[in-house]
Amino acid sequence: MSGVLLVPGCSGAPPAPDAATPAIQRALDGRAAGILGRDEDAYLAALDPAATRLRADARAEFAHLAGVPLSSWAYRVTGVERSGARATAQVELRYRLAGYDDAPVSTPREVSLTEHTGRWYVTGDRPAPDGGAQQLWQQGPVRVVRGAHCLVLGVGQTTTRLRAIAATADLAVPAVDDAWTGAWAHRVVLLVPRSLTAMAALLGAPEDGYRGIAAVTTGETGASGASPADRVTVNPAAYGALGDFGQRVVLTHETTHVATRTATSSATPTWLSEGFADWVAYRATGRTAAEIAPELQRAVRRGDLPAALPGNDAFSFSGDADTLARAYESGWLACELIAHHWGEKRLTAFYRAVGAGRQPDGAVEKAMNDVLSTTPDDFTARWRAYVRERLG
Repeated sequence: MSGVLLVPGCSGAPPAPDAATPAIQRALDGRAAGILGRDEDAYLAALDPAATRLRADARAEFAHLAGVPLSSWAYRVTGVERSGARATAQVELRYRLAGYDDAPVSTPREVSLTEHTGRWYVTGDRPAPDGGAQQLWQQGPVRVVRGAHCLVLGVGQTTTRLRAIAATADLAVPAVDDAWTGAWAHRVVLLVPRSLTAMAALLGAPEDGYRGIAAVTTGETGASGASPADRVTVNPAAYGALGDFGQRVVLTHETTHVATRTATSSATPTWLSEGFADWVAYRATGRTAAEIAPELQRAVRRGDLPAALPGNDAFSFSGDADTLARAYESGWLACELIAHHWGEKRLTAFYRAVGAGRQPDGAVEKAMNDVLSTTPDDFTARWRAYVRERLG
């Protein structure tokens, strides 16, 4: 979602960048070159010699990155606030994993600096207050496992466990390919932190919202052209509590989000994006509707047939667990209805058509008319009847 902020009474060109900006950029460029060149001295040269704690942390992070396959690493200064010999810079860290990212992944940082004898040195480096998050290599040494279709980066995990996750992801990618036609990377990057707390730090969000959630996919929706590979972040506790079948469903679901990312936009309702991911995950498993949608079945059998498809707020991780389960199950049955009644090709065409709308208003209605020759009211009636038929 984007917008324009209008400030009454302001006119003319934007303020000129601070005169220190080029020098600060050069200092950060040297730091980036140190990472790419595996030159620890060059990486540390940008840091204030007196910042002993920062230098120790940076030295550890440099070592933690040793096995991570980087093809690019750069800092871009987007703003500077300066007071004399001290400054705070808003910076984008942009990096690519070799063989996986077609374009850089960007994460905002806030960097503190001080000037000595005409040169700027970093005294602090932290996630930006708005949208920043910790990086995996800041949590410990990164262990790397490569699969046929995936790259798994883990901290505090054994190689054996990471290989098992890679093997499951290698099954997920072909399953998604079989259901989703069109251009996508056909590969997936998975991050496996040490704990739920560490997972929340990577996502920049409170951990309570992810308790019991086995994995989460992050990425930019509606991107066109080259776009960075999404990151599937695994909750080691919740994922580990699942059996082989559950783990395969989870990673196939998340891999579907990776594949459909560029076809997903703000116009795509959550029931469709999550329902489609579940439809792909369960598509070839042979599981019954009752096995896939137990919470919704319990609701139907006690006479609580949903009146409408779930709204986006029903998918909140911080809400009631039963409500969340019924929302996912409702979305799955809606997509299953489309695949059953109109065919799988129409389901994927419908998904693309909704995402192509870009704006929420009218996108679903238009796609239902154009692709399914129906209306939202008619579809809702069909879906309610289908829910009753499959779960009653």
